[in-house]
Amino acid sequence: MTEPDPGQPGMDHLDGNMLAGPLAEVFAVDLTTATGRCASCGRTGPVAGLRVYAHAPGVVARCPACEAVMLRLVRTPTNAWLDLRGAAYLRVPMPAEPLMAPGLAPPVM
Repeated sequence: MTEPDPGQPGMDHLDGNMLAGPLAEVFAVDLTTATGRCASCGRTGPVAGLRVYAHAPGVVARCPACEAVMLRLVRTPTNAWLDLRGAAYLRVPMPAEPLMAPGLAPPVM
């Protein structure tokens, strides 16, 4: 799983499969409690405060300040498509214990 990166001599990287555990933990929480920042106007607020439009094949969530699209979610029988390009970030509340990737040492304080 770890392979040398030819662009960075001596640096190792992991492939995207390593993200399975951390992403499963993140999306196992209630994302409506997450704080998001609109990429268009910079407004920060809870995902629960977005204006959601569900009269389509999926849902569209817009910033309540500038009406820019922050999130799109479409579900098919076999997939879910999540587009967050209208959000500069989502800050998700997590339990106090950090998730450690295999082979990584905990941070030194």
